[in-house]
Amino acid sequence: MDIQAEKISLAQLLLKTEDVTILKKVKAIFNSQKEDWWDELSTAQKEAINEGLDDFENGRTFSYEEVKKQLGIF
Repeated sequence: MDIQAEKISLAQLLLKTEDVTILKKVKAIFNSQKEDWWDELSTAQKEAINEGLDDFENGRTFSYEEVKKQLGIF
């Protein structure tokens, strides 16, 4: 898919439409995309996520089987 061609095609459709409902829906989609859940997290939550990502990237992980074994789940 050519992203630039898709953008042009959508822009043309938006310019041609007289349907206010469609315009409102498109606007709502764009407005909902502006909210970033990351910004809503506390500093502690962000640090925990970053620590987890660092652990994963550096191979500090446990398999599902290992976790079950440690917890005594059979």
